Amino acid sequence: MTFSAALAVLLPTTAGAVATAGSSADVTTKPTIVFVHGAFADSSGWKTDIAAVQRLGYPVVAAPNPLRGLSSDADYIRSVLRTISGPIVLVGHSYGGAVITNAARGVDNVKALVYVGAFVPDAGESIATVLDPQKYPGSLLGPGTTLTRPAPNPSAPGGQDADIYIKPQDFQKVFAADVSASEASVMAATQRPLSYTAETEASGDPAWKTIPSWDLVTLNDKAIPPAGQRFMAERARAHVAYVDSSHAVMVSHPQAVVRIVLDAVRHVG
Repeated sequence: MTFSAALAVLLPTTAGAVATAGSSADVTTKPTIVFVHGAFADSSGWKTDIAAVQRLGYPVVAAPNPLRGLSSDADYIRSVLRTISGPIVLVGHSYGGAVITNAARGVDNVKALVYVGAFVPDAGESIATVLDPQKYPGSLLGPGTTLTRPAPNPSAPGGQDADIYIKPQDFQKVFAADVSASEASVMAATQRPLSYTAETEASGDPAWKTIPSWDLVTLNDKAIPPAGQRFMAERARAHVAYVDSSHAVMVSHPQAVVRIVLDAVRHVG
C-alpha cells in the first residue's frame, strides 16, 4: 500500500473534507504547519510528513533548529514564526519539543503545539533534568553510546562548548531501531550534534500552559523513555496518542505523525 493510500485509510474524513475545499478562502484560512527537528537530526527527517500535508494543501515551514542553546534556539525559531501570518500549528520532535515550548511564548498566532516523541519541559527544567532516570529508565543515550567533540559556541558561557553525537555503531539501536540499516547508517552519518549547553540549559515559562497541546508518545523509544513521555504529556494536559515506534517516528511512522498534526489542525479550526 502506498503512503497516500495508507493516509486515506487513516484519515478518511479529513481527506474527504480537503478534497472539496477549493476556494481562496479555504486556502487563506489553512494554518501553516511548522516542523522543528531535534538533536541528532535535521529537517530532512520530516520529508515524508511534509509531502503528506502539502498534498492536503497546507503551507509548511521546516525550520532549521540550531541545536546551540535552548534560549538561543527558541529565539531563532520565534524569529521564523514571527514572519508567518495566520494561524500556526507548531510541531517539535525530541529536543525540538523543548524548543517549541519556549519559542511559542509570546507568538499569538501559534494555536497548537504538537509534540512528537519529544521533551515537554516545565520552567527550570532542562532536557537533562526533566526525567529522573531512576523513575523513568530505558534510555540508551549516555556516555557509552555518545561521543563529544570540543566546539566553539557563541551561545555557551565563555564561547566554548562540547558537541554531542550518537556513535555511528549505536545510532540505529538508540535512535532508529525500526528504520532500515542502510537508512539508519545515512542518518548517523548526517546527524547534527547537540551542544552541551543546549542539553543543560533550563527552560523558561512553557507555552503549553496557555496553548493547546498534542503529544504522540513513541512506545518503543530508546532515547526518551515512553513512561517519561507520558508523564510530560499528561502534565501538559495534552491530547495524547500512542504509536509503536522508535525515536525516529517521523521517518518510520509518518502516518501517525500526520494524523496527530491534522487532529491539532481540526481543533484550530
